[in-house]
Amino acid sequence: MDISFEQLKSMVVFAQVVEQGSLTAAARHIGLSRAVVSYHIKKLEAHLGIKLLNRSTRTINLTEAGTLYYQRCRIIAQQASAANQQIENLKSEPEGLLKITCPVNVGLQTIVPALNAFRKLYPKINLDVMLSDEVVNIMKEGIDFAIRGAPLPDSGLQAKKLSTLPTCLCGSPEYFNKHGRPATLAELSEHQWVIYKLASNVLDLKKGNRSFSVKLNGTISTNNAAARTAFIEGGHGMGRIPIYDAWPKIRAGTLELVLEDYKLNDIDVYGVFPPGGAKSKKLRLLIDYLKEFFNKHNISMLD
Repeated sequence: MDISFEQLKSMVVFAQVVEQGSLTAAARHIGLSRAVVSYHIKKLEAHLGIKLLNRSTRTINLTEAGTLYYQRCRIIAQQASAANQQIENLKSEPEGLLKITCPVNVGLQTIVPALNAFRKLYPKINLDVMLSDEVVNIMKEGIDFAIRGAPLPDSGLQAKKLSTLPTCLCGSPEYFNKHGRPATLAELSEHQWVIYKLASNVLDLKKGNRSFSVKLNGTISTNNAAARTAFIEGGHGMGRIPIYDAWPKIRAGTLELVLEDYKLNDIDVYGVFPPGGAKSKKLRLLIDYLKEFFNKHNISMLD
């Protein structure tokens, strides 16, 4: 059976529909209207003489034939993308779009300043930056690069470690004036905490070879890291926050460290991207730049 250029396009569209989970999402991802995407699927099924998708108003499911056909279409789409990346890598000046997502607070505090400087070095690389504390579906949203606190080993995605960020225990002078300053580990459970809902409410600490765990309780909780720090500054409780967030406020006198002789778990920062993404020159440049930026940023906080 001969394959026309039009059918090749339909095969790539079909692969995107499967990967994005709906005709609408696929249309948005590849820049076509939903009607055009639907046309390609119908034309492909008519040409093959077999149904590839079972569609309802909300979901699509692959038929047995669709599952087999998708595997071939996926390879064609990946090979086309790899060909484009090879040409991109030959260019003396990298260009193109990078879609990036990262948590709001670490984004504003570190990633956006890094991207500011990165963009000045590579002005032909366009950036689409999404700040969100929710875990974005990279494949569905067409994200090239995500900042995460874990490598997500079971997701099928690839990951590169960018940095390790130390954390500390803090409270405001106002809070300590009202409730006292904890001097021992046992006193921590008696204090109010600002609870960060995206992390465990059990605090793990180490001193020498001994490990300790303390359950945190508080009347304020939030899913936003910047809001957590603001509530701690406001005197509503203590909290565990990254040094990069705490240090400027410690210098300004709005936060104070406690129990500095205990070590807390660090935050490992990873860059996560779709399979094969590291073949992109612009993405490799970004990863290398962020590693260097985080290293300099961590050192400068200790000066």
